[in-house]
Amino acid sequence: MTSSEVESAGTGAAADAAAPVPTGHDVPRSVSVLVFLRDRGIFMLWGLLIVAFAFWCSPYFFTVDNALLIANAGALTALFAAGVGIGIMTGVLDLSLPGTAAIASCICGWLLTNDYPTWLALLAGLGAGVVVGLVNGFITLRGFNPIIVTIGTLSVLTGLAAVVAGGYTFPGLTQLEFMGTHRYLRLGDNGSTFPGIPAPVFIVVAVFVIGTIFLTRTRDGLRLMAVGANAEAVRRAGIPSTRYTVLGFVISGLLAAVGGLVNTANVTEANPAASPAIIFTALTAVALAGVSLTGGRGSLPRVLVGALILATIANGLTIRGIQPYWATVATGALLIFSLLFERMLQNGVSERLMSANLSVHAKQG
Repeated sequence: MTSSEVESAGTGAAADAAAPVPTGHDVPRSVSVLVFLRDRGIFMLWGLLIVAFAFWCSPYFFTVDNALLIANAGALTALFAAGVGIGIMTGVLDLSLPGTAAIASCICGWLLTNDYPTWLALLAGLGAGVVVGLVNGFITLRGFNPIIVTIGTLSVLTGLAAVVAGGYTFPGLTQLEFMGTHRYLRLGDNGSTFPGIPAPVFIVVAVFVIGTIFLTRTRDGLRLMAVGANAEAVRRAGIPSTRYTVLGFVISGLLAAVGGLVNTANVTEANPAASPAIIFTALTAVALAGVSLTGGRGSLPRVLVGALILATIANGLTIRGIQPYWATVATGALLIFSLLFERMLQNGVSERLMSANLSVHAKQG
């Protein structure tokens, strides 16, 4: 898909209008500021939080060890947030992620408990995520609301995970230590010089680098974003939009399975319980990142920072000895604030562009 195709798919009927659009010097400076805040504001927020906690939680917060703790704590949220974010960018909201993580974890746990090879157990868990994505996608293509479909799938998967586990858990899964509790790049005796980077951090880096390149540098990734912006325009351009809708579900399911497996590796136990907190924190990270809930716009690096912001807040409050439920309060407040802020920025940009457009008309008239 060429860049012109992506632009036409993303703008749809707006391309039919012959009216001039303000560009370059015609764009008000206020619009540039608002766009900058929309695209870079989350990085500024994270920086401010780090500075604030560095003073408030001195001397324990601003250390290498604590930074690694924050990175490790934010890794799991980041994986699920990537799944939610890519789904929303495609124009769908997949609420079945906790169930997908649970079934992937239990399938992997069952295979490991029964002495199957570790690589086979991991592939089976990832395959479960792909299958769930395909099922969600194909059912949605029948004209059903994706939110209702994925809520139903969540219930089904939670039950199936319990069936696989026999109502219990699969403990002692030390075979997955290499991708969970293990630390790499340790320096000195027993990590005395540098404690090493937790394994989940490497997995998150790989996922986000690959995901960002896919969405911004490949034809299928650009088409995926275009479908989220305007699926009908993409269809009229002769591109099978339904294929990319299903692909969005598959990627979301796959990332949920990765998150479930990483969590299993961290706690060395496969649990059939699907925690709704997973989707809540992931949605908060995505909303903080400014991903448009209407689809077609978003950035995986910002989603990663959103997950790190949540981990930073929880870590700082813990150091200060504040009860964990206040972190939940802060997370909910951030979700509401981010939605209001996103709406304010979007309205501000639209109003100022409209005014600039009218000014161009007046000059040409």
